Amino acid sequence: MAEEPTPAELTLLGLLVEKPRHGYELEEVIAARGVREWTDIGFSSIYYLLTRLRDRGLITEVAAERPARGKARRVYGPTDEGRRTCARAAEAALADLRPVHPPVLVGLANQPVIEPGRVRDALDRRAAALAERIAAVRAARDAQPGTPPFVRAIFDYSLGQLDAERRWLDGYRAELGDAATGKEDRR
Repeated sequence: MAEEPTPAELTLLGLLVEKPRHGYELEEVIAARGVREWTDIGFSSIYYLLTRLRDRGLITEVAAERPARGKARRVYGPTDEGRRTCARAAEAALADLRPVHPPVLVGLANQPVIEPGRVRDALDRRAAALAERIAAVRAARDAQPGTPPFVRAIFDYSLGQLDAERRWLDGYRAELGDAATGKEDRR
């Protein structure tokens, strides 16, 4: 069986199955949809990923767009194998529950070596960063009225995850505060 695409490759392949695009257009869609919130696609890696997908026979150049000035832009679209691979890998990504290893768990596991005041400060900084992230994702979602349901679902899933972390963090910070004041946890 052929090598499965990485999450970054699958994301680009899916955007090309949706509609043939050139690299700069892919960048615009990635930025508008907040794709960098959940993938490791940097602007500089788009062309590298396109080359990998092309070399594996999953995409092909379908046209060259010639702007009024400057270099022609290569427009890529999926091959038949690219469409099949995208469908198969996307289905697996939806169905398969895979473990996530967030660094916060490593910090929690090593919390006893951190001075209690510094733990509270670190969790306060995390709460502030989380609030900023929630606001940014909401703003990105709200800036795109009329998006297809699958795009809205990506934003909503991200917001659900962030909100779940915010609730956990609020509870844990309260528990630490209660421990510091000698109050008993009655949950």
